[in-house]
Amino acid sequence: MSNQSFGLTLLLVGMGGTLLTLWLLTLIIRVLTTLLPPPKPKGSKPTP
Repeated sequence: MSNQSFGLTLLLVGMGGTLLTLWLLTLIIRVLTTLLPPPKPKGSKPTP
């Protein structure tokens, strides 16, 4: 494997791993937000 092909492979695996990690974190945050919604402040007027 030449240096150029190794570099491109490493680039693609690194970018793919980063995007996959960000996607998983987004998914986890969305699930936690639906399971545990943030508390509503006391004394606020309801919106119509």
